[in-house]
Amino acid sequence: MKTTDHILIIDLEATCWDDRPPRGQESEIIEIGVCLMNAGNGRILRSEGILVKPQFSAVSPFCTELTSITPQMLDDEGILLEDALDILRAEYDSENLTWASYGNYDLNMLRDQARKFRVDYPLGDDHINVKTLFGDLHPAVRKSVGMARALGELNLKLEGTHHRGVDDARNITKILYWCLQQYKT
Repeated sequence: MKTTDHILIIDLEATCWDDRPPRGQESEIIEIGVCLMNAGNGRILRSEGILVKPQFSAVSPFCTELTSITPQMLDDEGILLEDALDILRAEYDSENLTWASYGNYDLNMLRDQARKFRVDYPLGDDHINVKTLFGDLHPAVRKSVGMARALGELNLKLEGTHHRGVDDARNITKILYWCLQQYKT
């Protein structure tokens, strides 16, 4: 892992359906939740949710219910994936930081979407899987658990809207900071 004072936490939201996607549609990123964390004290230095307009799918009612992201929000505020990835590079120095996500879904989805849209992958190779790290470090947890349960195990409150990228990234930051503290004790 890169030696760094800052870690970038990413949480993605993507188009989803109650069952299978409609014909011709596939899951794609609709929000990149990002937090820049001071690794020494756990403080969030900056965070935002970058809304992304899907190109090959539509936001289903199920997806809106889960994430609170509406098609209108994406029409009004969403940008192309390429532009969203440029924000990560330009405003967060994403290629030069260690980054983290809760599980490998975000890592794989970002790689797949960058390849599909033929844009440069915006992150460095140093990735922390917070879900696995938490499972390894927490004495009461013997397997991987969801983010909400991990917060509960730490007696931390889930803040914001679960399944909103920016809010989940902030919550993941709390879990990651706890994990980093375990290495100091």
